[in-house]
Amino acid sequence: VPNTTNIGFEQLEAEAILLLLSERGVCASAGSACSSGSLEPSPVILAMGIDEKIAHGAVRFSLSHLTTEAEIHKAISIVPTVIDRLRMVLPVAV
Repeated sequence: VPNTTNIGFEQLEAEAILLLLSERGVCASAGSACSSGSLEPSPVILAMGIDEKIAHGAVRFSLSHLTTEAEIHKAISIVPTVIDRLRMVLPVAV
């Protein structure tokens, strides 16, 4: 079933997440669809009451009728490793 989900990763930048996902063959986008291309947090996500620290790390995953179950499982296995790697190497603001 075609669908979209947006996941926010606190204190990470979506651009860093997207770079590592892309290197591993996982396609995703930053923010919301109506703010594509902007480096600022999506106004839509902020309007939903999402904290700016999370909104900066908002990543959008979209599925279509062409998306395979194998592609979904690949993304599910890769996303946590990318997030863990970034959390290990990037300083966390308190």
